[in-house]
Amino acid sequence: MIDSSYLSALKYRCIGPTRGGRVVAIAADPVERSTFYFGAVAGGVWKTDDAGLYWENISDGQMGTASVGALAVAPSDPNVIYAGMGESTIRIDVTHGDGMYRSTDGGKTWSHLGLKETRHIGEICIHPEDPDTVWVAALGHSAKDNAERGVYRTHDGGKTWALVLHVAENAGAVDLSLDPTNPRIIFATTWEARRNFWSINSGGPGSGLWRSFDGGDTWENISTNPGMPEGTLGKIGVSISPAQPDRVWALVEAEGRKRGLYRSDNRGDDWEKVSSKAELAWRPWYYMHVIAHPTDPDTVYVMDMKAWKSIDGGKEFEEFHTPHGDNHDLWIDPNDPHRMIGCDDGGAFISLNEGRSWSSIYNQLTAQFYHVAVDDQYPYMVYGTQQDNSSIAVPSRTHTGGITWADCYAAGTGESGYIAPKPGDPNTVMVGAIGSSPGGGDALQKYDHKSKQIQLISVWPEGYHDGNTADIRFQWTYPIVYSPHDPETLYVAGNKVFKTTNEGQSWDTISPDLTHADPETMGVSGPLTMDSAGAEMYATIFSMVVSAHRQGVLMTGSDDGRVHVSTDDGGSWTDVTPPEMEKFTQITMLAESPHEDGAIYMTAARHKHGDYAPYVYKTSDLGQSWTSITNGLPSDDFCRVIREDPKQRGLLYVGTELGVYVSFDDGANWQPMQGNLPVGPVYDLVVKNDDLVIATHGRSFWILDDITPLHELAGGEPEGNHLFGPRETVRTPEHIFAGFWGRPGGKNYHVTLGQNATFLVDEKETGHKVKHMIDAGDDVPHGVTINYFLDGTPEEAITLTITDSDGNDVIDFTSDIPEEKEDRHGLYLTADAGMNAFLWPMRLPDGPQMDDSEFHKRPKGPLVLPGEYTATLTVGGAAMSQTFTLVTDPRIDVALEDLREQQSLLLDIQSALGRVIDGVNTCRCLTAQLDTWRSRLEGGDESEDMGDAIDAARAALADVESGLVQAELKSEGDTLNYREQLFEKLAGLPPVVSSADSKPTQQSQEVFAKLSAQADDLLARLDGVVTGEVAALNAKLADSGMDIVGT
Repeated sequence: MIDSSYLSALKYRCIGPTRGGRVVAIAADPVERSTFYFGAVAGGVWKTDDAGLYWENISDGQMGTASVGALAVAPSDPNVIYAGMGESTIRIDVTHGDGMYRSTDGGKTWSHLGLKETRHIGEICIHPEDPDTVWVAALGHSAKDNAERGVYRTHDGGKTWALVLHVAENAGAVDLSLDPTNPRIIFATTWEARRNFWSINSGGPGSGLWRSFDGGDTWENISTNPGMPEGTLGKIGVSISPAQPDRVWALVEAEGRKRGLYRSDNRGDDWEKVSSKAELAWRPWYYMHVIAHPTDPDTVYVMDMKAWKSIDGGKEFEEFHTPHGDNHDLWIDPNDPHRMIGCDDGGAFISLNEGRSWSSIYNQLTAQFYHVAVDDQYPYMVYGTQQDNSSIAVPSRTHTGGITWADCYAAGTGESGYIAPKPGDPNTVMVGAIGSSPGGGDALQKYDHKSKQIQLISVWPEGYHDGNTADIRFQWTYPIVYSPHDPETLYVAGNKVFKTTNEGQSWDTISPDLTHADPETMGVSGPLTMDSAGAEMYATIFSMVVSAHRQGVLMTGSDDGRVHVSTDDGGSWTDVTPPEMEKFTQITMLAESPHEDGAIYMTAARHKHGDYAPYVYKTSDLGQSWTSITNGLPSDDFCRVIREDPKQRGLLYVGTELGVYVSFDDGANWQPMQGNLPVGPVYDLVVKNDDLVIATHGRSFWILDDITPLHELAGGEPEGNHLFGPRETVRTPEHIFAGFWGRPGGKNYHVTLGQNATFLVDEKETGHKVKHMIDAGDDVPHGVTINYFLDGTPEEAITLTITDSDGNDVIDFTSDIPEEKEDRHGLYLTADAGMNAFLWPMRLPDGPQMDDSEFHKRPKGPLVLPGEYTATLTVGGAAMSQTFTLVTDPRIDVALEDLREQQSLLLDIQSALGRVIDGVNTCRCLTAQLDTWRSRLEGGDESEDMGDAIDAARAALADVESGLVQAELKSEGDTLNYREQLFEKLAGLPPVVSSADSKPTQQSQEVFAKLSAQADDLLARLDGVVTGEVAALNAKLADSGMDIVGT
């Protein structure tokens, strides 16, 4: 095990995309019109104070799970917010929660209130006058029976809870509606539901509609009241009309055509079915949300795949448009019905005009990904399939300071499956697109980025209703794998393995059915409403390895618990399932060791059987024997993915339902590697160029840049202080507008011209400026990251020196930070006990500062050249060194001599600027002394003669200084009003010369030669003033026995 202090400081970087994921929980401040909240189904709680222009997470680091099923703000105290964890729309990718949380300061801080085993919470109601009285609809475990389900109530803000309505251990509460005029009246719905790997079962004796007239002390089952549908009921949504509290709406899943919208006008005593419109209850287990208008009793909304509105008491409905679809909830301000917040599978959106227009969903970092892939270009692109959206390609970096939506592109329309860019040809991408593509079967897409065309090359494009009627079955998420030996060979897997060598124009079947194929698991969901969208298709291959060590070696793992291996490219197959593996276990990932032929790592899961334990295995003999490697993993956090580091044998990474773990000893021991990565489902991860690239299912893509320190730690924990070796870094110039926008103290809105992104800037005491992107991904910081560990706080300042390959000092830094900010210049080191990181921007030292001028900045040091460098860290007199390499951008064809010529000119310009600054400083120093003498001599006998000499010297100095610098420039706007002088002209040259990796243009050389000659002339004139007018004055002063003027 490695000391956790080495890992706690890890900094992951979110690269986006900013295209929202599923949201089922929304709320709003009852007073502040622009303040709203949403809870992502796997991404925590978010807040906006500008009506949806920008959203920021307010729960990271404070909650144990990421799935938010319900949110509510207290009507009587908007600082009080309750969050119920775990969404109740228990689809195939549902993630659980851990009970209730409360904030009393508008979401700044959160406290856990218990109810951990409720797992999935559907609704929260708060007493309109008492923020401590709360009702919670708890569904309970989605995959097994448990007691902690039903309606809970608290009167003390969640310190204690009472289960006031409990139906059965297989049915929980899913919806609540409170009469705002009489909070003793409350309606609740219960739902008997069960999720497993192959079906969603909705409906049974536990489903029903309940009513209480005493705040929940007692309940009455009104499911069989007159007018309600007879027979088995499923999921029900309920809403009391605030405008007419006797009116209650119920959206009911029932047998056959009995489902629909029901209305009662006497508080639930009698009911009338007012609409049989099928689209209102199209997929009941996933939707069933009805919302009464707060001021018009005849207006009611139903949120389903589409959003619907009726203004005639529910008889007729018209669609009203929302930004995405698959709608889940709608909140309407009871005091201003024009003010709304809605949510769907694309995020949360706000309207201030009653839904005529909505805020954007392209500003939410909550995308849900199933898998991740990277290509082999620079910078590499990160690919994934986003739930209920398209597949997407996101750059790992941009060099502009942010990764915006404009930098991304849709690489096909796959929402659900694997994605595979073709090796050597990133313009060709294979995408699994079941659920988001026309046509039947596996919906395999070939995306051509050059033409933007998508060709469907499905293995078998025939539709089917259930697995029992299909000879070829493909699951929602099926493997797509290129051969590491031949980029023209592609494998995909359904219940069998298929192979193509002509980009899908034809396919060969190279295996029999490699699953249990139990007919009991291959039907459609029900029992009330059939569901065959593809996500529950079962008895299919869920993961597959195509060996890079030996051509023809394949291994498959099925979603129903079978593992097979072939050593002859599918000619024959052997069952190598671990003997202890239970039937119907999902093989979530198979991953080949990059270092050991025959070694395969495997993760498996049984969470949809109510077993949340981690299952992780390794085989070294292609499955002939398996070893469990789970020591250190939490007993209730199942695993989805495992990878071995391609550069460090035995360094393993696992993604679980709640985060990331690492093993430095080939799985013998595991420990958390969460760092700043938000808690939430990690569905996939890959290692690329010493980066760990992570696909979360609720917080978009993240990258842990530079995992080389982990490689060192895998070799053994260092003793005492330690300097880690910096990784090879691409030396690139900053964007020409880098840093132009980026001031602390508020939002910034451009990363560069033509690239809008909103971000905050945190200026560190060390001089580093750190961007926090709000509606874009974070770019890689520009420079070399130098990591070092201190085993305690040093008594003396530490230093870092960079030297080149010839041993020449390049630049040095210290942790001795001056107390006064105005005395600080450049960058400084941190010297904290534990891990520290210093970002060197790959530049030579800056030039001198001009006296008495905040506007005229120090000349920035030019970039160093590509090559080998050494970093030496000195702590307490002990020095430690590591070498590292800077390389040229692989996209740029530039000779080292051209870069050397560029740097030489930049150094010449910096030198000339330094000479000009020294000249200006000399002028100002002498002028200040002359002014002092002028005032001292006023009224004296020598004043007239001396005054003339002072005036002559002062005028001569002013004449020189006015040629060297434009002293009237005090702010940026002044540049429009005053003429540039020599300093300003010279300072304008480095951005031109350094704008790209290229030799300087001839014009730049000529302009510098011209300006350099002017500098020579002006500085020669300054020397003349010093040896002339100033010397003459000094002679007079000396004759009078006075102190002379000096430089």
